[in-house]
Amino acid sequence: MKLSSTALPADKIKADALIVTVRDGQPLGPPAMEIDRASGGLIQRLVANGEISPREMSCTRLPSVPGIGSPVLLVVGLGSSDKNEPDQPTPGLSFRAMAAATRSLASRERKHVACCPDIFPLDEAVAGAMTGCVGQDLFRHEKNIHPIAQMTFGGANDADLSRGEILGNSINLTRRLVNLPASEIFPESFAEECQHVGKACNIDTEVWDRARLEKEKCGALMAVAKGSDRDPRMVIMNWKGDPGGAPPVALVGKGVTFDSGGLSIKPSESMLDMKCDMAGAATVLGAMQAIAQLKLPVNVTGYMGLAENMISGRSYRLGDVLVARSGKTIEVHNTDAEGRLVLADVLDVAVTRGTAKIVDLATLTGACMVALGKYVVGGMTNNQEWYSEVASAAARAGESLWQLPMFAEYGDQIKGQVADIKNVGDGRWGGAITAAKFLEQFVANTPWVHLDIAGPSFLEKPLPWSDAGATGYMLRTLVKLIENEA
Repeated sequence: MKLSSTALPADKIKADALIVTVRDGQPLGPPAMEIDRASGGLIQRLVANGEISPREMSCTRLPSVPGIGSPVLLVVGLGSSDKNEPDQPTPGLSFRAMAAATRSLASRERKHVACCPDIFPLDEAVAGAMTGCVGQDLFRHEKNIHPIAQMTFGGANDADLSRGEILGNSINLTRRLVNLPASEIFPESFAEECQHVGKACNIDTEVWDRARLEKEKCGALMAVAKGSDRDPRMVIMNWKGDPGGAPPVALVGKGVTFDSGGLSIKPSESMLDMKCDMAGAATVLGAMQAIAQLKLPVNVTGYMGLAENMISGRSYRLGDVLVARSGKTIEVHNTDAEGRLVLADVLDVAVTRGTAKIVDLATLTGACMVALGKYVVGGMTNNQEWYSEVASAAARAGESLWQLPMFAEYGDQIKGQVADIKNVGDGRWGGAITAAKFLEQFVANTPWVHLDIAGPSFLEKPLPWSDAGATGYMLRTLVKLIENEA
């Protein structure tokens, strides 16, 4: 998408379509007021009689509005704002509203769309606009969603456009990788994508192949990969934004590029979207690209553990005892609880290499969706101060995060009888928390936050602001978190 800005009044802009915004219970902002004056009060009349809804992310398309230079006008609702502080920045709303706008317009091909939103920050609006018009129809000859070739933003400056473009491209990178089928994205090809990003963004990139993983005694990760014909990988990407400064923040992603469940095989309907089980790793890669392109002055290392969980005569079995890289022994009680095994070794690498703080992201448990639904990330931690920083970044990004408890009793549920620990808790209750207690065994005393993104990282059905499939959720949170570390 080509991006540009304009200082023209909204009614004078010529494009295939023009976007303006309205708020519930608030006077029209300057761009909508310019359209209203040019059209003889049309916008206010349609809002008053209910034809234009100011409800958040509602989109009303008006063709041939008199007095304006664009043949189509799209009016986007922003919902209600704080009447005492109506001009407070709302990054989440900026992102979602403009994503909803371009998604609405992208049902047909449009070469040039202009956007004059009464909302800020505009960089988030730019990022949202870039993601809303990109969908999961990667292999359709007749597209459902048509990317917009050019967008012009009223009132935006070069910094808004640059930052928004970086965020939008990074989110779309994550979404594309997650939406690609497992025949296209597997450990080796994912690692190659990391190398391309590393080269383009000046990020030192290390790839551990099977031989290196064996040498490093990554027994938990290697066990998950045993049933697949695709060799596993671990990718380590070092962004040295502050050379000689503090130890890096570690971003750790689960990258199970396809999850059959192994011998604890999933039913077909549960396996269909298991290409998305590498969304954690894809989010880390997208975040690393954004962090580097924004040139954030923080040392950050991205770790991605990549494996396929498949079935063959080589598959790891229930009852097997694994020796993780840390030396801890693990009883396998369920081969479909594989993501935590992959992360166990990756987290240990991050700790032993030296890191100040860790955030891991994983599509780890269905139990988290049972607890919180499909649109909320579950957060767990061993350090409340670090969690508060992550939660603050999520709030600033407008991405939904809710903390789950980490009481010691949950840790008792993963104690093994044959080995040190087992890879599931006792029964189905509290499964998201017992999974986090398992991961906690591999972070030592390092401040650590675990984000279970199983729900919002991949949509079964479209939402107003996103096509079905991958969303790139929590990438903006990670960027804001790292910016706060500067």
